[in-house]
Amino acid sequence: MELFLLIGVLGLVCGFLSGLLGIGGGIIMAPLLLFVPPLFGLEPFTMRTVAGLTIVQGLVSCLVGAFVHHKHNFVSGRLTVWMGSAIFIASLLGGVASKYVANNILLILFGGLAILAAGLISISIKDDQESPDVNNLEFSIWRGVSAATGVGVLGGMVGQGGSFILIPLMTSFVRIPTRIAVGSNLAIVMLSTGAAFLGKALTGQIEWLLAIPIVLTVVPAVTLGGYVSQKVPVLMLRRLLALFIGLAAIRIWLSVLPF
Repeated sequence: MELFLLIGVLGLVCGFLSGLLGIGGGIIMAPLLLFVPPLFGLEPFTMRTVAGLTIVQGLVSCLVGAFVHHKHNFVSGRLTVWMGSAIFIASLLGGVASKYVANNILLILFGGLAILAAGLISISIKDDQESPDVNNLEFSIWRGVSAATGVGVLGGMVGQGGSFILIPLMTSFVRIPTRIAVGSNLAIVMLSTGAAFLGKALTGQIEWLLAIPIVLTVVPAVTLGGYVSQKVPVLMLRRLLALFIGLAAIRIWLSVLPF
């Protein structure tokens, strides 16, 4: 019972942040599942179990978060189709290519991109609107596809969705308003997350009983986070994203550097 309660609390935390910041949340959920249970005297999870539970949390967060942000008209269908298709294909290719590249090299590349992303999102964008009109959104298709492809390949190689990196690239390189980038990002990475979920589910890599408290807590938490996100000023959203992306980058580099 204590284990289920703890998993539910972690689901609440990650779900709220997913809805608030428009990220899948795997980069947060995975280390929490790895390191928090032993602090309470519980048996540590295996990496396989953590990966399975994390993908459940990520998929539910993307589904619910995309719905909530869509209700506020901050999800672009065109952006989702172009970038979602690209990141889906690229993630599959990255997963295959990872077999031929050393893990440390992959993590260094991914960690470097995370540092770049933290720097990009911390830079204020001129005329970044608080209430952009998604119906009049204009963007460069090649820029969107290029960003999604790059993140998809690297994310597929290291086993991460890369949603926390995609948002800064969307706002700085593709030039998407922050609120639309946050909302659309959840719909975009939902495709690649869904593919990963199917792969793990069909091969028996998900502990379904342990996934129940995640689903039960993530749904309301993401919904709340999505509504709070609409009330938070864009500049504050960007600063929060910079903070969590920076923490993610530190985590990645700690796994690379020898200590």
